[in-house]
Amino acid sequence: MARIVIISQSETSRTQLSGLLASSGFQVFRTCSSESELRRAISDCEDCIVVMIGSVPDCKPDDILWDYKSSVHVLLIARPPILDNCESPEIFKLAMPASGQAVTGAIEMLTQLHQMLLPKRRGESRDIVEQAKAVLMKQKGLTEPEAHRALQQYAMNHGMKMTDFAARILKSAGKEESS
Repeated sequence: MARIVIISQSETSRTQLSGLLASSGFQVFRTCSSESELRRAISDCEDCIVVMIGSVPDCKPDDILWDYKSSVHVLLIARPPILDNCESPEIFKLAMPASGQAVTGAIEMLTQLHQMLLPKRRGESRDIVEQAKAVLMKQKGLTEPEAHRALQQYAMNHGMKMTDFAARILKSAGKEESS
Protein backbone atom coordinates (compact mmCIF):
# COMPACT_ATOMS: atom_id res chain seq x y z
CA MET A 1 0.00 0.00 0.00
CA ALA A 2 1.21 3.50 -0.79
CA ARG A 3 2.45 5.56 2.08
CA ILE A 4 0.49 8.69 2.90
CA VAL A 5 2.26 11.93 3.75
CA ILE A 6 0.16 14.84 5.00
CA ILE A 7 1.33 18.45 4.77
CA SER A 8 -0.46 21.42 6.31
CA GLN A 9 0.49 24.52 8.24
CA SER A 10 -2.24 23.71 10.73
CA GLU A 11 -1.43 21.09 13.35
CA THR A 12 -5.15 20.66 13.95
CA SER A 13 -5.74 19.84 10.26
CA ARG A 14 -2.87 17.33 10.25
CA THR A 15 -4.16 15.65 13.41
CA GLN A 16 -7.77 15.52 12.25
CA LEU A 17 -6.88 14.10 8.83
CA SER A 18 -4.51 11.53 10.36
CA GLY A 19 -7.31 10.41 12.70
CA LEU A 20 -9.84 10.21 9.88
CA LEU A 21 -7.50 8.16 7.70
CA ALA A 22 -6.48 5.85 10.57
CA SER A 23 -10.14 5.20 11.43
CA SER A 24 -10.71 4.32 7.75
CA GLY A 25 -7.87 1.79 7.67
CA PHE A 26 -5.18 3.94 6.04
CA GLN A 27 -1.72 4.30 7.49
CA VAL A 28 -0.16 7.77 7.57
CA PHE A 29 3.60 7.59 7.05
CA ARG A 30 4.35 11.12 8.23
CA THR A 31 2.81 14.55 8.78
CA CYS A 32 4.67 17.72 7.79
CA SER A 33 4.31 21.44 8.31
CA SER A 34 6.86 22.69 5.75
CA GLU A 35 8.19 21.95 2.29
CA SER A 36 11.57 20.81 3.64
CA GLU A 37 9.87 18.29 5.96
CA LEU A 38 7.77 17.06 3.03
CA ARG A 39 10.80 16.59 0.81
CA ARG A 40 12.57 14.62 3.55
CA ALA A 41 9.49 12.44 4.01
CA ILE A 42 9.27 11.74 0.27
CA SER A 43 12.97 10.88 0.23
CA ASP A 44 12.50 8.47 3.12
CA CYS A 45 9.92 6.39 1.29
CA GLU A 46 9.94 4.88 -2.17
CA ASP A 47 6.53 6.16 -3.15
CA CYS A 48 3.71 8.03 -1.51
CA ILE A 49 0.49 9.92 -1.76
CA VAL A 50 0.96 13.53 -0.68
CA VAL A 51 -2.13 15.10 0.85
CA MET A 52 -1.76 18.87 1.00
CA ILE A 53 -4.32 20.76 3.09
CA GLY A 54 -4.67 24.41 2.20
CA SER A 55 -1.74 26.58 1.25
CA VAL A 56 1.76 25.98 2.59
CA PRO A 57 4.28 28.82 2.03
CA ASP A 58 6.93 28.03 -0.58
CA CYS A 59 5.38 24.60 -1.22
CA LYS A 60 3.51 24.40 -4.48
CA PRO A 61 1.77 21.14 -5.37
CA ASP A 62 2.85 21.60 -9.01
CA ASP A 63 6.53 21.72 -7.97
CA ILE A 64 6.22 18.63 -5.77
CA LEU A 65 4.58 16.68 -8.59
CA TRP A 66 7.21 17.87 -11.09
CA ASP A 67 10.14 16.97 -8.83
CA TYR A 68 8.81 13.54 -7.77
CA LYS A 69 6.49 12.68 -10.67
CA SER A 70 7.44 9.03 -10.91
CA SER A 71 6.91 8.31 -7.24
CA VAL A 72 4.09 10.50 -5.88
CA HIS A 73 0.45 11.33 -6.39
CA VAL A 74 -0.86 14.59 -4.97
CA LEU A 75 -4.24 15.35 -3.41
CA LEU A 76 -4.84 19.05 -2.74
CA ILE A 77 -7.65 19.88 -0.33
CA ALA A 78 -8.16 23.64 -0.36
CA ARG A 79 -10.48 26.56 -0.98
CA PRO A 80 -11.35 27.22 -4.65
CA PRO A 81 -8.91 30.16 -5.16
CA ILE A 82 -5.99 27.93 -4.11
CA LEU A 83 -7.25 25.08 -6.30
CA ASP A 84 -7.48 27.48 -9.25
CA ASN A 85 -3.77 28.39 -8.87
CA CYS A 86 -2.78 24.75 -9.28
CA GLU A 87 -1.82 24.17 -12.93
CA SER A 88 -1.18 20.45 -13.25
CA PRO A 89 -4.14 18.33 -14.37
CA GLU A 90 -2.47 15.36 -12.64
CA ILE A 91 -3.15 16.79 -9.18
CA PHE A 92 -6.38 15.54 -7.65
CA LYS A 93 -8.31 18.41 -6.07
CA LEU A 94 -11.03 18.58 -3.41
CA ALA A 95 -12.71 21.85 -2.50
CA MET A 96 -12.98 22.81 1.16
CA PRO A 97 -15.01 22.07 3.11
CA ALA A 98 -14.77 18.42 2.08
CA SER A 99 -16.65 15.62 3.83
CA GLY A 100 -14.74 12.81 5.48
CA GLN A 101 -16.32 10.42 2.99
CA ALA A 102 -15.08 12.52 0.04
CA VAL A 103 -11.56 12.60 1.47
CA THR A 104 -11.38 8.86 2.19
CA GLY A 105 -12.90 8.14 -1.23
CA ALA A 106 -10.23 10.27 -2.90
CA ILE A 107 -7.47 8.55 -0.90
CA GLU A 108 -8.86 5.13 -1.83
CA MET A 109 -8.94 6.07 -5.51
CA LEU A 110 -5.41 7.50 -5.43
CA THR A 111 -4.16 4.41 -3.58
CA GLN A 112 -5.57 2.16 -6.30
CA LEU A 113 -4.22 4.40 -9.07
CA HIS A 114 -0.83 4.53 -7.36
CA GLN A 115 -0.69 0.72 -7.11
CA MET A 116 -1.59 0.32 -10.79
CA LEU A 117 0.87 2.88 -12.15
CA LEU A 118 3.97 2.23 -10.08
CA PRO A 119 6.46 -0.09 -11.68
CA LYS A 120 6.78 -3.18 -9.58
CA ARG A 121 10.29 -4.28 -8.76
CA ARG A 122 10.26 -7.96 -8.05
CA GLY A 123 12.82 -10.67 -7.69
CA GLU A 124 15.93 -9.95 -9.68
CA SER A 125 15.17 -6.24 -10.27
CA ARG A 126 14.70 -5.65 -6.56
CA ASP A 127 17.91 -7.54 -5.80
CA ILE A 128 19.84 -5.38 -8.28
CA VAL A 129 18.58 -2.19 -6.64
CA GLU A 130 19.37 -3.50 -3.14
CA GLN A 131 22.90 -4.54 -4.20
CA ALA A 132 23.52 -1.15 -5.81
CA LYS A 133 22.35 0.60 -2.64
CA ALA A 134 24.79 -1.53 -0.65
CA VAL A 135 27.62 -0.50 -3.00
CA LEU A 136 26.74 3.18 -2.61
CA MET A 137 26.48 2.83 1.14
CA LYS A 138 29.92 1.24 1.31
CA GLN A 139 31.68 3.46 -1.24
CA LYS A 140 30.08 6.79 -0.34
CA GLY A 141 29.25 6.25 3.33
CA LEU A 142 25.54 6.82 2.75
CA THR A 143 22.64 5.58 4.82
CA GLU A 144 20.13 3.25 3.14
CA PRO A 145 17.56 6.03 2.53
CA GLU A 146 20.30 8.31 1.18
CA ALA A 147 21.54 5.61 -1.19
CA HIS A 148 17.99 4.92 -2.36
CA ARG A 149 17.37 8.62 -2.96
CA ALA A 150 20.67 8.99 -4.84
CA LEU A 151 19.70 6.13 -7.15
CA GLN A 152 16.22 7.53 -7.59
CA GLN A 153 17.40 11.10 -8.27
CA TYR A 154 20.03 10.10 -10.82
CA ALA A 155 17.62 7.84 -12.64
CA MET A 156 14.90 10.52 -12.72
CA ASN A 157 17.32 13.26 -13.81
CA HIS A 158 18.65 11.10 -16.65
CA GLY A 159 15.36 9.54 -17.76
CA MET A 160 16.43 6.05 -16.78
CA LYS A 161 14.79 3.25 -14.89
CA MET A 162 16.23 2.89 -11.42
CA THR A 163 17.00 -0.77 -12.10
CA ASP A 164 19.06 0.15 -15.19
CA PHE A 165 21.12 2.67 -13.25
CA ALA A 166 21.56 0.18 -10.40
CA ALA A 167 22.88 -2.37 -12.91
CA ARG A 168 25.42 0.23 -14.13
CA ILE A 169 26.64 0.77 -10.58
CA LEU A 170 27.07 -2.98 -10.04
CA LYS A 171 28.90 -3.34 -13.35
CA SER A 172 31.22 -0.46 -12.43
CA ALA A 173 31.79 -1.87 -8.93
CA GLY A 174 32.64 -5.27 -10.47
CA LYS A 175 35.31 -3.66 -12.68
CA GLU A 176 36.84 -1.87 -9.70
CA GLU A 177 37.05 -5.11 -7.68
CA SER A 178 38.75 -7.03 -10.52
CA SER A 179 41.41 -4.31 -11.02
